[in-house]
Amino acid sequence: MDLVLVTFASFFAGLVDSIVGGGGLILVPALFAAYPTAPAATLFGTNKSASIWGTSFAAWQFSRRVELRWAVLAPAAGAALAGGLLGAWAVTLVDPGFLRKALPLILLAVLLYTLARKDLGQHHAPIASRAAETAGAAAIGLVIGFYDGFFGPGTGSFFIFLFVRFLGYDFLNASASAKLLNVATNLAAIGLFAAKGHVWWHIGLTMAVANVAGSVIGSRLALKHGAGFVRQVFIVVVGALILKTGYDAFIR
Repeated sequence: MDLVLVTFASFFAGLVDSIVGGGGLILVPALFAAYPTAPAATLFGTNKSASIWGTSFAAWQFSRRVELRWAVLAPAAGAALAGGLLGAWAVTLVDPGFLRKALPLILLAVLLYTLARKDLGQHHAPIASRAAETAGAAAIGLVIGFYDGFFGPGTGSFFIFLFVRFLGYDFLNASASAKLLNVATNLAAIGLFAAKGHVWWHIGLTMAVANVAGSVIGSRLALKHGAGFVRQVFIVVVGALILKTGYDAFIR
C-alpha cells in the first residue's frame, strides 16, 4: 500500500511539475507519510530519482512543439548544474533553516506581482540582446540552481517567474525552458545523494514510470492550452506553496 500511495502521488506530481513545477509539494509529503522512519536524505534522493525522468520527458515534449533557444539555455543549464552542486555542498556547512521563514514571504511577493501584472507572461518577446539574454539565463540558472541544492521548494516556479519577468518569455516558453534547467539541478542532486547511498532505486524506478505518465499528460495540456493556462496553474501552485511553506515556517 505504501508503494501504491507514492506511485499515485508521483503521477500527480509529474502532471503538475511538467506545467509549472512544484511537484515536490505533492510527492515529498507522500514519501514522508509512507515511510516516516526513513532518513530524510533518502526520501529526498528517491524523490529526485523519480522526478528527473518526468522532467526530462516533459522537456522533450516541449522541445518538439516549442522553439527552445538552445544557444541561451545550454549555458544556463550548465550554470544550474554548477549551482546545484555548490548549493548541496553549502548545505553541509550552513543550516538552511533561516530560509524557512523567508520563503513564504518571497513567494507571496511573486504571487502578488503576477496578479498585479495582468499582461505578464502573455506574450513571448525575449530581450533584444542575445548576449544579455544568455548572461541573464545563466545567472538565473546559477542562483536558482544553488537554491535548489541548498533548500529546494518552488525551484521550478522560481525559474519560470524569473524567465518571464527578466527575459521577456511568455509562461509557456518559460515553463519549457525551466524544464531543461530543472533536469540539470536534479542531476546534481542525484549525483550527490547516490554517492552517499541515499536513493532507494527500486522504489524510485516505480515512481519514475508514474511520474513520466503524469508529465506527458501535463505537458500536453500546457501545449494545447498555451501561456494563459500555464499562468493560471502557476498562480494556483504558487498559492499552494505559500500555504505549505507558511504552515511549515510559522505554525508547525
